[in-house]
Amino acid sequence: MDYLELTVNIQPRAPWAEILVSQLAELGFESFVDTENGILAYAQVAEIDIENTIKESILGHSGDEFQLDFESKIIPQQNWNALWEADFQPVEVEDRMTILAPFHDKTNAKGIIVEIQPQMSFGTGHHQTTWMMSKALLDLPTVPKNVLDMGTGTGVLAILAEKLGAENILAIDIEDWSVENTKENATRNGMSGITAVHGDIDLIEGKTFDLILANINKNILKSHLHQYSASLLSGGMLMLSGFFETDVNELVEAANVENFTLQKVLNKETWAALILIKD
Repeated sequence: MDYLELTVNIQPRAPWAEILVSQLAELGFESFVDTENGILAYAQVAEIDIENTIKESILGHSGDEFQLDFESKIIPQQNWNALWEADFQPVEVEDRMTILAPFHDKTNAKGIIVEIQPQMSFGTGHHQTTWMMSKALLDLPTVPKNVLDMGTGTGVLAILAEKLGAENILAIDIEDWSVENTKENATRNGMSGITAVHGDIDLIEGKTFDLILANINKNILKSHLHQYSASLLSGGMLMLSGFFETDVNELVEAANVENFTLQKVLNKETWAALILIKD
């Protein structure tokens, strides 16, 4: 499958670049790279009206508040890995974890090392939401045995959970190439407790977990809350990210309806993460 690369320059960059990422994710764009002047966004090639998509994706705000230009091009699938290798840099999470690729030098890596082969999927650690979710896991006194990683992407969170003590991790993603990437990365890191499965939220029906990780987007998270509540054991923990600070109250209110109590809010560069406990 070929991919569409969308280069967007937007001034002022904050907060519009973050808003654009969130909206494009809901429209089907699958991966993002921050640039000095905006973002790069990637989607599988399809019939997309780029100009109208962009204009409709800034939440209907007036163009007087920002200036935006963009261009698009098609990237053949066989060139994707070379593109990632040129841009992919190691990510450190508070000196306690390093996310890197096989072609990086591990000599100076700090803390727990998670090695991933970068592919067209979320969760490389470069995005603020993956960073916060990783920190939240690292901050736990102990990681429980049974974990769900919903929307696993590259499998970074599933791998980190096993390295921190989890024994059975179900990693689900709606994209089959993400599932294959997760399997490859789990093997690369010597993990044996991760089961990566292609599918959606219905796959957790009848299953129970002590900890659920979900780094997706606000609308999907809200639609999944009832199933998360049904599958999470009493006293279990739900970690959510993939949304902005401005979305926190809306998500907390929706979670309260499903018998979750807020424990902590994490923030990083206008993005947020929630840690909730099942009543």
